[in-house]
Formats: sequence, structure tokens, C-alpha cells
Amino acid sequence: MDVMGDKATLFETGRFVQPSSREDTDTPDETGEIADEAAEELRQRLAAEAGDVEAMSVLGAMLLRRGDLDGAEPHLRAATAAGDRAAANNLGVLLHQRGYADEAAGWWRIAAVAGSAAAAHALGRHHRERGDEPAAEYWLRQSAEQGHTLGAYALADLLEHRGDAGAEKWIRVAAERGHREAAYRLARALDRRAAQETEGDNGVALLEEAEQWYRQAAARGHRRAALHLGTILEKRGELKEAGRWYLTSAKDGEARAACALGFLLRDAGDTENAAVWWLRAAQDGDGNAANALGALHAERGETQTAERWYRAAMDAGDVNGAYNLGLLCAEQGRTPQAEQWYRRAAYAGHREAANALAILLLRAGDETGAEPWFSKAAEAGSVDAAFNLGILHAGRGEERAALRWYERAAAAGHTEAALQVGMARLRDGDEQEAERHLRCAAGGGSAEAAYRLATVLDARRPPEPAHELGEPVHRRSECEEWYERAASQGHRRAQVRVGMLAAARGDVVEAARWYREAAEAGSRNGAFNLGLLLAREGSEPEAAVWWTRAADAGHGRAALRLALVYARRGELAEGQRWADRAVALGPASVAERAARLRDALRQELSA
Repeated sequence: MDVMGDKATLFETGRFVQPSSREDTDTPDETGEIADEAAEELRQRLAAEAGDVEAMSVLGAMLLRRGDLDGAEPHLRAATAAGDRAAANNLGVLLHQRGYADEAAGWWRIAAVAGSAAAAHALGRHHRERGDEPAAEYWLRQSAEQGHTLGAYALADLLEHRGDAGAEKWIRVAAERGHREAAYRLARALDRRAAQETEGDNGVALLEEAEQWYRQAAARGHRRAALHLGTILEKRGELKEAGRWYLTSAKDGEARAACALGFLLRDAGDTENAAVWWLRAAQDGDGNAANALGALHAERGETQTAERWYRAAMDAGDVNGAYNLGLLCAEQGRTPQAEQWYRRAAYAGHREAANALAILLLRAGDETGAEPWFSKAAEAGSVDAAFNLGILHAGRGEERAALRWYERAAAAGHTEAALQVGMARLRDGDEQEAERHLRCAAGGGSAEAAYRLATVLDARRPPEPAHELGEPVHRRSECEEWYERAASQGHRRAQVRVGMLAAARGDVVEAARWYREAAEAGSRNGAFNLGLLLAREGSEPEAAVWWTRAADAGHGRAALRLALVYARRGELAEGQRWADRAVALGPASVAERAARLRDALRQELSA
């Protein structure tokens, strides 16, 4: 019998009905077994012909197992008539295979009433197939309570379908008796419950128990259990064992396991074997594997092959395929095609595709068309889209709306959004909130956030304590650490500040290094300060070079220094030119001094 996906047992021994599929030539190893079976069949046949009821039942079961329904039926009917309940059960199986389901149910009822757990199970499945759930539950419960594993599993399946809380009890009973599908379903149920646990150690305990049931099911050949077990182990960092279970599952035909094995191999640097498993999974219809193959070929510059696999992913129902096609077209400058694929993925609910589509429209000048897609992506959870909405509103001067989106992105860990919130809070005077957001952004790698955090901490730093002999004692502060972090990331103002701190403690070499780094990156303050340092060390010609660079970039004090240098050299006209430049650049105090110097040089020139 093959009802509702279950196999019916023969002779109540747990052996399954198998169709006859004997090849014409047997292998040498099978010859002895075949001879033993033939001898056993002959022995049972002789006993049956002599009127032995048990032999009739066993012979009927043997013939039924072999697929000889015509030969099995008379023996089973004879044994059934003599009151053999196993024969009644197997006669039901035979009639069900012939298509006489109602007559089969009659014989199963007789066997079940006589105490056959296998017949009660078969009868319960029959009633469930007919839609009579109360009768199905009655007979399945009879079977399960007599210790029949398939009966326990079928009862659990029925109760779970109805949402009955008693389902887990019978799933557990079936699992404990070795039913691999029951073990898998019990593991899945525990897994789901663990995901819902938010507090305490209960969730951990549930996960540990789920893993044990996955192991039992996987060890019995359940390929999906092997896949889930591999996933658990991979998350835990036990990659070698995870790979073994993925391999076991993949060899049994589980495409998702083949795909996961491919990613494991790729991460280990073995892209060639990764591609082999991705290909196998993709050919079995796994969209994720097709996407991975597309990405692999795209990295190699094989764009046509990449596009073919992205299309295969899309055909497999993976919306990432359309998104990746959009990315590929965008990289190639095929903007209309990119927009087409982004739209397809975005309409299917792909949030990053919606964000990418919005960016594409915004760059084309269509802000009105972009904003709804940014909103859709942000509402679906795209952090980048929320940040982009903040930029959009800030560009219109809508500071409140911009801040709201920045805060949403910052809460999800967006570094630049946290920086924007921190700066907004600084403008509002909320230094505590500003510091919190700046720390988040700086910790996420933002050099600007590290610099601004350092300035906040610097402003509240107490004066350096004096040494007992009156000499200042330098202690490295937190603000200096943040300045240095920003400086090491190339932040020019931070580099100048670190240089100033080094100069203050007398470390001229360190100060010069940071000033030079800032100056070479285009910092006019760095160039000016480097010039001051060089002048103090007696290298005025080199100092003049850096002051010239700073003055050309608009630094008034550097222009005034150059005017004084040229005045001392007697190059009055050049001095006057730089004094004029200093007056124009300012600030006011510099402009005032430069004006006096200019007037003096002018008088000297006209004398």
C-alpha cells in the first residue's frame, strides 16, 4: 500500500512492499540469497498445502512482497478465513494495490479489531484519505498506542494539520522509535520555538535538542536534516563537519546543500570545486547557486556567461537574478536595461533593487520618480535607502525630515547616518546625544566622526596638571586617540591637530611628519604649520615653499609670512605683492598687519 506518502508493512514485520524488479542475470553475491528464498518459499508452500495457516499467511506475504498478486491472493484469503490477522492486513494491502480501496478497508478493519496495529494504521490512513478525520484519528490512535511507529507518525501528522497541541507528543514518540521524518519534523518544531525565545537559556536548550534530532534524522539518511545540521555547524564555525553533512545531503540530491557546500568551498579559496557544486545545484533549479555562478563569471569578466546564469536564477524564481542583471547592465553603461531589471526586481519586492532604481532615476534628474522608490526600499528595511532619503530631504532644506531618516538608518548601524545625526545634535546643543552617535560612527570607521568626537572631548578636557617642579606632565587623553585614528585614516584637519599636539609636547619630528602628510594632501593649515616648524629649525627657504603653497590655497597668515620674508631679503616689490594678498585674504588682524607692512614697503619703494 502507498497511501499519503507512507508505505504499508507486510506480515507486521516492518518490511516494506517492494515491486518486482529482478534483472535477468543475478550477481554472484545474490545467488545464495535467492536460493535461500526459493528454499524458504518451497518449505512454506508445502506447509500451506498441508493446511498450515501460518504458512499460508507467510507464503502470501512473500508472494505479495515479490509483486505476484495473483499467486498471493488465494493464500492470504485462506489464511484470513482461518482467522490470521496478519493475513487480513496483507489482504487489505493487496486489494488496495488492485484498486479496491473499500474492500481493502473492510479487511483492515477485521485485522485492526483483532489487534493488528499495522492494519489500524492502514485503516486510519484510508479514512483520512476519504476526509473522515474523526475515524482516521480513532484508528491511528489505536495503532500509535499499540506501539506502531508509522501509526504514531501518521497520528501526529493529522493532529498537526488540525493545529492540535498533542501533535508534538506523537511526533516525539515516532522519532524515538526511529522514524527519520518524525525526527526531522521534531527538530524543525524545536528550531522554530527556539527562534521565538527572546530571554533565558530555554532557547539555547531548544537549539541543542533540535541539533540532536537533526543528527538522528541525518544519520538515517534524511537529506534535509543533513542540510540543516550543516547550517548549524557552519554558524558555529565547525566548518569541516558542516562540509561533511552538506556533502552527504548534496550527494542525496539536495540542491540547497550543494549550493551551501559551494559557498563553503569558495570561502576556503577553492573556487573551482565551488563552481562544480553550484553548477550541480543550479541545474537542479537552485536560484541562489545560479546567482553565485553568475557572480563568479562576472568577476572573471565573462559577462555573457554571467548574464546567462543570472537569467537562470530569475527563471528559478530568485528575484536576486533580476537585481544582479541590473547591476551587470549598470556596470556596462547599459542604463535603460539596468533600469528595466531594477524595476522588475523592485516590483517583486527586492528592496536593494528599489534603492538602486531610485539612485538611477535621481542621477538622471528624476527626483520625483526616485523618492517613492527610496521610500519603498526604506520601509522594506533598506538602510541605504533610509540614508538616501535623509540626503534627499537635506538637499531641499527639510532638516527635520532628513534627521528622521538619518536616525532610522543610524539605528540600523549606518555609519554615515550616525555621523549626520551626531552633527545635527551638536548644532542643537545636545552634546550627550551627539557624542553617542559620533562614537557609533567613529567606531564604524568614519574618519570625520572620529575627528568631531575628538573635538567634543577636547573641548571639555581639563588643563594639563603641573609637575611638582612646575613642568607640565603630558598624559595621553582619549581625544588624542580619536584625533590619531582620524589622522591615520587620512583626515587632514586631524593630521594638523595631531601635529600640533606633538609640537606642544616638543616632538618636532612627529609634528613635522603629520604636518607634511596633511600639507601633501592639500591642507593649507598643514602647509602653514610645517613652514613655521621649518623656520624655527632654521630652514626658512623650505618654509617659504610651504607658505607659498598655503598662501596660494588662500591662507592669509602664510601670505603675511611671505611678505615679511621677502621684505627682510630686500625684495620689496615681491614683499608688497604678498602683503596685498594677505590684506585680501584676512582675517581682520592679519589684514591690519599686512596693510601696515604694505604701506611701509610702498613708502620705501617710492623713497
